[in-house]
Amino acid sequence: MKKDLTKITDLSQQEIMEIVGMAFRYKNGELGTGESGQALKGKVVAMVFEKPSLRTKVAFEVATAKLGGIPVYLTSGQIMASGNNEKGRESIPDIAKNLERFADLILARVYSHSTIQEIGDAVKIPLINALCDKHHPTQALADLMAIIWHKCGGKFDAEKLRKMKVAFVGDGNNVATSLMQICAMVGINFSVASPKGYEISQEAYEEIYEQKLANEVSVEFCENPAEAVENADVTYTDTFISMGEEHLKVEKMKAFHGYQVNKSLLDFAKTDAIFMHCLPAHRGEEVTDEVMDSKQSVIFDQAECRMHIAKALLTFYLQKI
Repeated sequence: MKKDLTKITDLSQQEIMEIVGMAFRYKNGELGTGESGQALKGKVVAMVFEKPSLRTKVAFEVATAKLGGIPVYLTSGQIMASGNNEKGRESIPDIAKNLERFADLILARVYSHSTIQEIGDAVKIPLINALCDKHHPTQALADLMAIIWHKCGGKFDAEKLRKMKVAFVGDGNNVATSLMQICAMVGINFSVASPKGYEISQEAYEEIYEQKLANEVSVEFCENPAEAVENADVTYTDTFISMGEEHLKVEKMKAFHGYQVNKSLLDFAKTDAIFMHCLPAHRGEEVTDEVMDSKQSVIFDQAECRMHIAKALLTFYLQKI
């Protein structure tokens, strides 16, 4: 049976740890040489990008090439748009079925989760969701890797993870959703502070409710950022204005007044807490320069994890075909 990564809950806890463990082996040079350095030899990865990208694009292109595969990067204007740059040139299933004849795996970074579902339903080759409006599973895996790197010495330690608290401050968006879900699935306590109307969806929470109970994880929702960050091991934020929401900037900036992660807010976390941001950051809006450039910030290590996770994901899915 075909296996896709459309959201983090498509994986089991064991699979999450297998992928993150493999990513650390790539990072540490234990994989990526000899035969493992050609894990994708002869494989073609079609990369469909409706949205602009720095980290995801470069991470997956470099990962594919370094493992001996062939990355094929496709923008919306090339395959999804009509002549005047509007959707409608071809149906999503038709595009996907064509790509299936040329490629071994499809990576898709799109606006709508429904597009991910249409692609997945249309093809028999693996699909990886590289971001949509509801989920960002590849980011969540990189986030977990960064947390284990900096808080567990680079090794999965269930006991340490169970004692940890990750706090997210800001919009209950795709990044927050996938972060909450992966924390609940591996046994990390999670808290999130969002203004009314911008919370993580109830549907996303219900998806991991059973794992939360089984792992005895605390998942807390609040409006007060200081309450969420109090005694946290990790403080995390993301832009308040996601791609495609530029027309909502005035409205959202008003709603998120008081949600900026600054030194005063970070002081509510543990003294050895780390700061994380998936990037790109709008400095001076959701976070200050003082926090971004502080010794507590691990944002660039977090970004590096994207490439190691990309290698692990491509190996995981293409070697299971």
